[in-house]
Amino acid sequence: MDEFKKEIVKLLAAKSFAVAESLLEVPPDHKMGDYALPCFTLSKELKKSPAQIAKDIVKNVEPNAMIVKIEAVGPYVNFFVSSEKLAEIVFEDAFKLKNDYGKSLIGRDKEVMIEYCGPNTNKPLHLGHIRNMLIGATLSNAFEACNYKVVRANIINDRGIHICKSMLAYQKFGHDREPDKKPDHFVGDFYVIFAKKSEEDPKMEEEVYEMLQKWEDGDKEVHALWKKMNNWVYKGFDETYTNLGIKFDINYYESEYYKEGKKMVMEAIEKGLFSKDDDGNIVADLSQYKLPKKVVLRADGTAIYVTQDMYLAKLRFDQYPKMDKLLYVVGSEQNLHFQQLFKILELMHFDFAQRMVHVSYGMVNLPSGKMKSREGTVVDADDLINEMTGVALVEVKKRYPELGEKETMNRARIIGMAALKFFFIKHDPMKDFVFNPAESISFDGETGPYVQYTYARISSIIAKNNGKVERAINYSLLTEDVEKRLIRKIAEFPVVIEATVSGLKPPLLSRYLLDLCQAFNEFYHSCPILQSDEELKNARLLLASCTRQVIKNGLTILGIDYLEEM
Repeated sequence: MDEFKKEIVKLLAAKSFAVAESLLEVPPDHKMGDYALPCFTLSKELKKSPAQIAKDIVKNVEPNAMIVKIEAVGPYVNFFVSSEKLAEIVFEDAFKLKNDYGKSLIGRDKEVMIEYCGPNTNKPLHLGHIRNMLIGATLSNAFEACNYKVVRANIINDRGIHICKSMLAYQKFGHDREPDKKPDHFVGDFYVIFAKKSEEDPKMEEEVYEMLQKWEDGDKEVHALWKKMNNWVYKGFDETYTNLGIKFDINYYESEYYKEGKKMVMEAIEKGLFSKDDDGNIVADLSQYKLPKKVVLRADGTAIYVTQDMYLAKLRFDQYPKMDKLLYVVGSEQNLHFQQLFKILELMHFDFAQRMVHVSYGMVNLPSGKMKSREGTVVDADDLINEMTGVALVEVKKRYPELGEKETMNRARIIGMAALKFFFIKHDPMKDFVFNPAESISFDGETGPYVQYTYARISSIIAKNNGKVERAINYSLLTEDVEKRLIRKIAEFPVVIEATVSGLKPPLLSRYLLDLCQAFNEFYHSCPILQSDEELKNARLLLASCTRQVIKNGLTILGIDYLEEM
């Protein structure tokens, strides 16, 4: 908490140790103190070893009512704060700020654009898109909690060879049918049909490139088909976005920008930045930067992803000149693409290239194995959403058979989405993982339903006290170790949100919520709440209420709903 940092700085300054608040760290273990000062920076100024400076500080700086203990451990000085004072400050903040508790001002006057989803309009959203969108949405919420202005952006890959494959298959085998299922799934079926039929008739591979060329030449018939099928897909996408609670502030369409990208390529080749290879492709030679050559425009003049990515980056920074960062949430298979894109823009003397960041993530597999969209074995996002709701429905009916049908379905949907989202978010984005629906729904494991259940448990306790939580309590009564641990955990929440943003790591927040719930449940099993005498009951009720508020705020950033009863 800032109050304790200020007090530590004040104590040190009184003994001629000039230290900035930013140098104070939060140790990984509370046994090492609540704050730590590494003395390496002071070593240069005082011309002493960091360990000696730490000893000097402990010798000269006296603890007080707020900072109750100071100790030296090697080159670090550890500061321990008053548990009573900590509880008072934390409870005051949590009770007063409520939904704003945990938020910070580190992003004030800063703007960030976060691009996520990036679907192709030839098939429905799939398992990988779910991971992408949940990372992007969580980061967007976390940045907003730190007072950044956030622009949620989606790039729609609505043109190109893959889109033409669905179009050609529909043209040949669709017989002008209207969708007889969710429309993005209907279009996706024709992408699979193309893959199968082109094996039987290799000429289709030539035809699809001819269709792409016609599209780029503005052929009316091809464009009419393209618009019709894309509109079907957009309708299906919107339904999936709604079910996942995903939203965007702005959509960019590849079809609107690829020509401008071509102009950039031609201007760059005139300046000698690009050249032609033996096949006639225009390429950026990045070999001196230990990167392979990058084709930026095909020999036949058709554009590829990097063509429009170059222009789109420039357009975005023109649209949002104050943008501090542009984050691309894209799978790890595109790591090289973004390294090359950023280097190309740097060589073109765009200073914003230094403000572009690729938020990479790994594959998601099911216990049955990897997905292969060309073969039609892709795990559709809609199917997984429906499956998770079904899995949750079984649990809800088993636990609460007396619920009416409407409430049963409502709880199943909320719990199912919590299980899905939390399981995806808790894994390190850089690592592949296997999504196990049965494991994700557990009320006892490291899951979303476990966090929801803890929130509902606290709500039940407060409800049994007629919903009353006294704000004015005797803080000195919270002396048990489990109470102190829970108070410290609540105090960490603002730090965790800032770390989620600075490290671009959503799992920090999900891990924190699990640890917070575990700390509460240990407190709950060790310390009677409603059965305690009046003063202690009020103190513990306030502790429980503040815990509930933090769980609510954390789940909100993760895009997960909470339930008052479970």
